[in-house]
Amino acid sequence: MQALICRNFGGLADLVLEETAAPELGGGMLRIAVKACGVNFPDLLMIQGKYQVRPPLPFSPGAEVAGEVIEIGPGVDGFGIGQRVLALPGYGGMAEQVCAKARSVIPIPDGMPFDVAAAFLLTYGTAQHALKQRAKLCAGENLVVLGAAGGVGLAAVELGRLLGARVIAAASTAEKLDLALRHGATEGINYAVDPLKDRILELTGKGADVVYDPVGGDLFEPALRALAWRGRMLVIGFASGSIPQVPANLPLLKGTSIVGVFWGRFTQEEPEAHRENIRELMEFWANGDIRPHVSRHFPLSAGGEAIATLARREALGKIVVTI
Repeated sequence: MQALICRNFGGLADLVLEETAAPELGGGMLRIAVKACGVNFPDLLMIQGKYQVRPPLPFSPGAEVAGEVIEIGPGVDGFGIGQRVLALPGYGGMAEQVCAKARSVIPIPDGMPFDVAAAFLLTYGTAQHALKQRAKLCAGENLVVLGAAGGVGLAAVELGRLLGARVIAAASTAEKLDLALRHGATEGINYAVDPLKDRILELTGKGADVVYDPVGGDLFEPALRALAWRGRMLVIGFASGSIPQVPANLPLLKGTSIVGVFWGRFTQEEPEAHRENIRELMEFWANGDIRPHVSRHFPLSAGGEAIATLARREALGKIVVTI
């Protein structure tokens, strides 16, 4: 089979499309013919050797795939050959085949295209867990979403609207803000032009009840300072490449909380709550309440450029590699 291979931790230029052996199918696993692979920030970190998971070299990036089941391993029930699924193998998805643990595989409806399915679970799963379990977002609250036109940001915009919040999108260009407004945000902040803290306070009066931050870096502290009394700062990730250092007196002064969001760990520690979240998300999709925005498609041979596009923060919504 063909696969995009990383042989050394480092740069994207070292990724090579190669003919390689198909992965071994173990017990409790499914073999999937990959039709599409979502591109996510952890793919970049994994290639650089900076992610909390370091796959054994050589490996293929790609944590999120959609395709068809072509082989069922020992000890697996409830799946059939040819079934359409999405899966989270962790890595290995930028290849013609991938093997994934059955517990990380989810059937998808016939009407869900493979590219949409490959752009669905990591972003919406993260946003749903963040807003529902971690922030306990309530109707009528002010939700500020940083990086609002990225995959996890746009998902938070849509889900925040569904939960009844007033969603304020924050992004670095007018084009990105326009996309977030079309997906349910009521106001926008261009933080490349306007001071983030000042604009949040102007729009909300009292400050944000919840800030959803997948960006980190220089945006974190001004957003934290713009929280309302008992506001919640959700730490989603660090797409800026910089992990902020925060003065500890800031959460003290307004009784605010800095809340970590680790969706992958949540799915393992609280599987029943995770399954309920998935049920809700699939229902939202079936009802037309959420629609993943896939802005660009790349062939497998250009998988490195797909990840580079994300690294340059040029992505609107999700980028998908098609196989």
